[in-house]
Amino acid sequence: MADKTPTIRPTSQGVAAFLKKAAGTPMRAPAGKAGRLIFAMDATASRAPSWAQAMGIQTEMFQEAAAVGGLDVQLVYYRGLMDFGASPWMGDAPRMIALMRGVNVEAGNTQIERVLRHAAEEAKRGKVNAVVFIGDAVEEAADLLAAAAGQLALRGVPVFIFHEGGLEPAAGVFRQIAQITRGAYCSFDAGSAQQLRDLLKAVAIFAAGGRRALENFSQKTGGVVLKLTHQVNKP
Repeated sequence: MADKTPTIRPTSQGVAAFLKKAAGTPMRAPAGKAGRLIFAMDATASRAPSWAQAMGIQTEMFQEAAAVGGLDVQLVYYRGLMDFGASPWMGDAPRMIALMRGVNVEAGNTQIERVLRHAAEEAKRGKVNAVVFIGDAVEEAADLLAAAAGQLALRGVPVFIFHEGGLEPAAGVFRQIAQITRGAYCSFDAGSAQQLRDLLKAVAIFAAGGRRALENFSQKTGGVVLKLTHQVNKP
């Protein structure tokens, strides 16, 4: 099943890129040992009301990852009638910004299983340090998603799920995916933008520097980041 690079289509909702400058002195990966982070997003119509805000936060994430150093990011999205896109791996913030600005929302069903299976295929080709998924709904069978998550768990790839709205029954399915892969789950809404920035920054630091780098960052930051770290370190 071939993936395609997102088409560049400017949108008034303005899709930005990822991360802002890292606080403190973040851990850098050794030369030639760049971490790899898959950043996957639900771009279906149910997310339209919060799309501009979400994109602003996601923009900061890529800039943060670039500041952490030693991190390549792949953008993955789904929307519409089985529309699925995956970018090349890149550490080039301007190029990623352009790709993200080309993604706008279209009505369609969720394709979370496809995201997980895509990530597993990428992990077969080379180490993937983490998957970030941002979405609001689940329209697929929980057992199929659990099986796909299991394939990532076998390859040591944690999934960090940021659930817009935090409503059930999607929350239960998302928590299961995070638990199976030894990742973490967090819900957010329009009032938790700063928390989401901190959490996304933490995941970038984890992907670039590993668990020790995440623990060091969480001790400095505290709050929701410390809770995320506890989830990751839970047996």
